Amino acid sequence: MKTESVREQDVERDWYVVDLDNKVLGRAATRIATILRGKHKPFFTPNVDCGDHVVVINAEKVALTGNKEENKVYYWHTNHVGGIKSRTAEEKRDTDPAFLITNAVKGMLPKGRLGRAMLKKLHVYTGTEHSHDGQAPQPLEI
Repeated sequence: MKTESVREQDVERDWYVVDLDNKVLGRAATRIATILRGKHKPFFTPNVDCGDHVVVINAEKVALTGNKEENKVYYWHTNHVGGIKSRTAEEKRDTDPAFLITNAVKGMLPKGRLGRAMLKKLHVYTGTEHSHDGQAPQPLEI
């Protein structure tokens, strides 16, 4: 029996909508990363972007367990001397709620060109309104 390998142009992409109201960030991110990568499909191929689009709503209402709201710290560097910056998860949620979900999912995807292509299929919105009604996204339960 010969192993079938799917090509990028043969992939049919579905759209899913995920409501993160009171859902745990890590558990939601793993499920979203699986859908973006395409591992839920029977013809998954690791070197091909065969995943689906995911629309995330209510990003500002995602839950963090334990004391992560105050203790989890995000670091970045400005590329200047002494330019290390940090913000807690609570401060990041106030300024950019979509960052929490995007950053968690990004860390679970492959690094490089393929992972960046997969991350472009993630659409994160605060609130319940999104602009992808024309694609008729199916609800995805987490």
